Parts: sequence; structure tokens; C-alpha cells
Amino acid sequence: MSTAFDLVIRHARVATAADVFAADIGIRDGIVQQLGRGLAAGREEIDAAGRTVTPGGVDAHCHLDQPMAPPVRMADDFDTGTRAAACGGTTTVIPFAAQQKGSSLQAAVDDYHRRAGGKAHVDYAFHLIVSDPTPHVLETELPALIAAGYTSFKIYMTYDDLKLDDGQILDVLEVARRHGAMAMIHAENSDCIEWLTRRLEAAGRTAPRFHAHARPMLVEREATHRAMSLSQLVDVPILIVHVSGREAVEQIRWGRAHGLRVFAETCPQYLFLTAQDLGLDDGYTGARCVCSPPPRDKANQEVIWNGLGDGLFTVFSSDHAPFRYEGVEGKKPGGEEVAFRHIPNGIPGIETRMPLLYSEGVLAGRITLEKFVELTATHPAKVYGLHPRKGTIAVGGDADLVIWDERETIVRNELLHHAVDYTPYEGMRLKAWPGLTLSRGDIVWDGRQFRGRAGRGQFLPCGRPTIVPAARGA
Repeated sequence: MSTAFDLVIRHARVATAADVFAADIGIRDGIVQQLGRGLAAGREEIDAAGRTVTPGGVDAHCHLDQPMAPPVRMADDFDTGTRAAACGGTTTVIPFAAQQKGSSLQAAVDDYHRRAGGKAHVDYAFHLIVSDPTPHVLETELPALIAAGYTSFKIYMTYDDLKLDDGQILDVLEVARRHGAMAMIHAENSDCIEWLTRRLEAAGRTAPRFHAHARPMLVEREATHRAMSLSQLVDVPILIVHVSGREAVEQIRWGRAHGLRVFAETCPQYLFLTAQDLGLDDGYTGARCVCSPPPRDKANQEVIWNGLGDGLFTVFSSDHAPFRYEGVEGKKPGGEEVAFRHIPNGIPGIETRMPLLYSEGVLAGRITLEKFVELTATHPAKVYGLHPRKGTIAVGGDADLVIWDERETIVRNELLHHAVDYTPYEGMRLKAWPGLTLSRGDIVWDGRQFRGRAGRGQFLPCGRPTIVPAARGA
């Protein structure tokens, strides 16, 4: 007997960024072909009665196999990183092709394709990191790469090997405006951080917990305001990444009140961790939670939750930066406990991003289900030019879907699928976990076992951002 679909998901509670409704989902050739009641038979069928189905997550800020200065190396490559993503309900990842100073931007892209090739289990795109905006990069390489589908790039205001000065930032933002790209800004004042770090070191205060002392909220506040001012001068939208607390939030609200096109992203560490997780004494275990900006305090967690609920934040990403705690390549470079200045920055979270927000946001009554979809899938896809193929459940879009099991799950690193030897969320009791993850109609996680295949993930050239109208004069 012939069938209309390869797969039908029956009796689903379908959630999009706009609506929640009951429907069957008919899938053929990896594409959603129909939504409705009583669809024709599928070659395979899944009964989702009583369960919520959301779009597969789009993790628009994660780091996989990004080149690092020896002996440091990221724990996750495109194999383990996308495996973990799929098991946590994420079906599209956008990591970073990072330009090395003195090298070309195209060389970074070519190298990153080699690193990804034949390894990814889910679909992926690339952001660019522009660290050396030479005239050739600005006039030739960057416009050509934008036209080829690399339509977003990150600008750093800190880290010596990555940061740009204000004039360089303006030059890069001008390219974004001319060619319709999206600029992401890591907003921290580098000079203030260095000044504070030197004084902490002179006083012998080098334990992990002092990382937060070297990066108080004011360094994020100042840089956020400056980034918005630079974008205003060029008249181009920007997105401030990994916003940590009240002072940066206040600046973004001020900017929006004054008509600036500024978008914002935050991450799980600013909802579930505090500065105390970097340590209460001079022990080294807090190195596991060293990231920039650092987690703040409980009061600032509430500020971030409020921003998620009221539309201040556009995107919720993991900022997965995977470094092992033990060994010689991660948080202990060369096997040594080092001063906080030298601890590799980053927290793992590519697998836990979606369950954390679904459990503690949706099921705890802090955000709506529609807002969850918007933050984790729809808006990231729109900001980075992948919508409507990704980020929603709609006829003609990829059948990237998550069927949620609403049951208690205790986060245990031994049950996660990344290559990191810890999770900062160890022992948390969550109310839900993905029971099934589909990538283009294929089951890649069945709630118990990973069922993906290395190399099935496809590279996705990105279009222009659709979250805002095209730039005036573009």
C-alpha cells in the first residue's frame, strides 16, 4: 500500500513562536509537507499524544574545534559537539571560523570546513570572527564571503589576540551595513580588565574567583554603550552577545528607547550560575566556571529572566566553549593550575541549553512556550538568515523537531554526550528532556540512544538577516 508520507507525527501539541495548536505533522523527503488533523498514512508513524513538539533548536553561539594556542585545545569537535547538540534538542549549530591575526579570513573559512567535513550529525553554518581587518579583508574577502553565505561575524572588544579598536570596529560595521550582514559584539572594556588584572596579580589574588573581580559589570556596561554608539554612527543593527546582568541590560533598554537597532543574546550561565561558582576560596575547582563575562549574582539572574520574558533578549544561546577540567589541554594548561588570566574561558552547555530553559522557563512559569520557541529557534534562524528553512514548524521547512518528555531528569555529566569531563549543572533536577529529536525527518536521538551518523549534517549557506528590514541605502 502506498503512503503519502515517510513519517507522520500524530496528535502533537505543536508549538511555534506564534501559536500552540493540535495537529498531525506529515513529513516527506525531510520536509514538513502538511500540518492538519487526520493526515494520510505515513510509512512510519509516531504517536505524540499528550506531548509538546517544538522546532529543533538553533544554537547560534557555540564553539567547536576552534583553533587555540597550544597546549590548549577544545574538547569537542564537530562529531562530539553535534552529537551532544542533537541529544539536547538542537538540530542546527552555528560555530565560528576565527581569523588569525596576520592570516586571511578566507583561510579561516577553508580550515573550518576541513575541521567540519564528514563529522557533523546535524546541520551547521559558520559565523566569522574578524580579528585583522586589513584593507584586503574589508574590501574584498569579507564582501565576497557575505555573498557566499557567511552573513554574520563577531567583533571582540577584549582578548589581545582578537580585539579590535574603535576605528577598526567602525570599518567592519560599515561593511556590515553595505552588504546587509549581522555584526555580533563581545562587549567588555579591555583596558579596564587589564588594569584591574594587573592590580589583582600584584596583590597575589590570582585564584579563579578573582576572574569575576577583574570583570565587574561596569566593564560590560561601558563597552555595551560604546558598541551601540558605534553602530548608531554607522547606522547598522548589532547584536550584543552573552549579556550577563543589570547594567548591560539597562544600556540596551536605553538604546532601544532611543531608537537604536540593538539586539541582545544571553546564555544559561547567567540564569543558573553565580560568581560564587568560581569559588569561595582560593581553590582551583572554580576554574570550571570561568567565562567572560562572568556569572553575577542571584539578583542579576532575575534581571536576565525578566529580559527573556519581556522581549529584551532576541536569542538564547549556549556559548558552548568546551574545555576539560583535568588533563593538559583544558582548564589546566600543560597540567598546571594557572592564574585566572591564563584559564581558558568557557563553559560547556550545548546539550543542556534547551532542557534548562524548557524546564525552568516554560514549566516553571517564567516564560511562555511561544517565547521558548522564539528564543531557542525562530529568532536565531531569522537573525542569521536561516528562516524559514530552520527555526519553525511550517510547510516547506526542514522537519527539525523535538518531542518533549515532561518527566524529572537529573543532570549527570556521565549521561551527556559532549567530550567535556564536567557540566556546571551537575545534579540539577529538571522537569523535562527531549524524548525524540528529528533532523530533516531522521531520528537522531530517541530518548535513550543517539542514532545520528557522522557526515549527515549539511553545511548551510546563510541568507541576509530577516529580523530587521534591509539597511537604508543598501
